[in-house]
Amino acid sequence: MPAASPILAALMMIVCCAFIAASTFFAKMLGTGAVGEAMHPFQIVFGRYFFALAALAPFFIAMRLSLRGAPLRLYGARAICGTGAVTGLFAAATLIPLAEATAISFLNPVFAMILAIFFLGERVGPVRWVAAAIALTGGLILIRPGTAALQIGALIALGAALLMAGEIIFAKLLSRTEGVVRMLVLTNLIAVSFATLASIFIWRAPTLLEWGLLAAVGVTMVTAQALFMATIKISDASFATPFLYGTLIFAAAYDFIWFGVVPAPVAFAGAAMIVAGAVLLALREARAHRAPRPPAPGAP
Repeated sequence: MPAASPILAALMMIVCCAFIAASTFFAKMLGTGAVGEAMHPFQIVFGRYFFALAALAPFFIAMRLSLRGAPLRLYGARAICGTGAVTGLFAAATLIPLAEATAISFLNPVFAMILAIFFLGERVGPVRWVAAAIALTGGLILIRPGTAALQIGALIALGAALLMAGEIIFAKLLSRTEGVVRMLVLTNLIAVSFATLASIFIWRAPTLLEWGLLAAVGVTMVTAQALFMATIKISDASFATPFLYGTLIFAAAYDFIWFGVVPAPVAFAGAAMIVAGAVLLALREARAHRAPRPPAPGAP
């Protein structure tokens, strides 16, 4: 890897984080009625997938990719989880500070680790369980169960994180046979179909500004996905992934600049624990992938 690549990769990931946070921020603007009448999360999710698909379509056509032979059941399952997760995250962002909703969504690697035990047959060692415990404790701090401060929005964000974990599992299964561009296009195509059906019953005509923000929700997210994929081509995924937690900084900044929201100290503590656990889990995963595998029986 060239000497300049780590610096370039770090800058690309910082921009990626800015785009991820921006996507949820634009969704919050629409969902809270900051630019007009509050928009239903189903309609915002439609915009997220429709405009993401529109941005991907030229690349799909230029590469002359075929949809023939695609495992549609796996794609459908991934799209269902993804659509539910995005809907939950956008809904949560209208009820609690953006940084808190984002932090809780970062529990998805922990849930994915647990699901992988049952669906992928993966083994989980003590370090990963410790990392999961740290992150889940942070989640409990943010949700504050059993107290008057129990946040419904945080519970919705927790459900979204669980659905994101399911999406990760199906993505892992698909990645065994599917290319990245085809995965992105087919997932967005199926998801926009689900989102269209869900939004028919609550649809209202968006204003020109709202159409612009709906487009921004989709384009910023697909741009972030493209940046992440480009980054892991010039650096290790173990180097790039921890940068994703910088999304919290941008989420908090956007929330403060536009809505004047300042996260409470307890929110900082919970978010820090979630990030610490998730980063520890990511580093342990990277180390496990780099570790040499024992030779097969009878191998020289």
